[in-house]
Amino acid sequence: MNQLEQMRIYVEVVKSGNFTIAATRLGISKQLVSRRVMELEERLGARLLHRTTRKLSLTELGREFFTRCLAILQEIDEAEQAISNSSGELRGLLRISAPVSFASMVLSPALNHFMQLHPKLEVALDVDNRMVDVIGEGYDMVIRITKQPDEGLVARKLMGSALIYCCSPAYLAQYGAPQSPTQLGQHRCITARAGEWLFMDAGEQIKLQVHPVLRSNHGEVMCEAAVAGLGIVGLPEFYVKKALEQGALVPVLREYTADIGAVYALYPQHRQASLMVRSFADFLQEWFKT
Repeated sequence: MNQLEQMRIYVEVVKSGNFTIAATRLGISKQLVSRRVMELEERLGARLLHRTTRKLSLTELGREFFTRCLAILQEIDEAEQAISNSSGELRGLLRISAPVSFASMVLSPALNHFMQLHPKLEVALDVDNRMVDVIGEGYDMVIRITKQPDEGLVARKLMGSALIYCCSPAYLAQYGAPQSPTQLGQHRCITARAGEWLFMDAGEQIKLQVHPVLRSNHGEVMCEAAVAGLGIVGLPEFYVKKALEQGALVPVLREYTADIGAVYALYPQHRQASLMVRSFADFLQEWFKT
């Protein structure tokens, strides 16, 4: 029995938290995944996973073994990539995690172009708004919008992320423009579920609770509602940039614009040696300069 195969299957099961999902990602049957994990436990003489009808959880030994397996498999992958990429031609698997809307609206065109430039490269892009464990889940890179990049990760800034407050020309014609954040109580607002907006006034951050006509956890839905004239919306610039350029939205409260951080490409320190990771980070920084 190939030990590396068992380790790869076990690591995928832990990362997926589910035999079915792991099997799909590995392209094999659920039965084979379950059998390989059982064979691994028998060979080691130790229980690695607690199995219930609803979920899997790690035993203490299972957690330690997962950490060691992950490090071993990453070393093997990096060794293979170093040799494969020595000619300057990128090959191998690049694992990325990115927020949902940023991935579909902004990252996708850049990623598509990068893959066209490097046809032997494979990419696994996980689109998820949760805060993934970059190292623990085996990602080569994550994209995050943050003010404070994680310590221990290499941070490459891609673009700013100011909050833009805007509305449609039709809304302005009907309701007028607020002259200060305090006037928003007289306006129709479109917000995220928290309903809290940030502003800057004379260098001081202001948090304001607004009463929305529409709440959503999806930025694209909020943007479209603003274009339709339902109210004023406050979103990171990448959501509304196209609508602003087309005149479908116009900015308001520009002197109170707040910065919620920046968009970063983050990757583990040990991935700095990877030509594949460095090349993609360099490419993204150049892409977002234009």
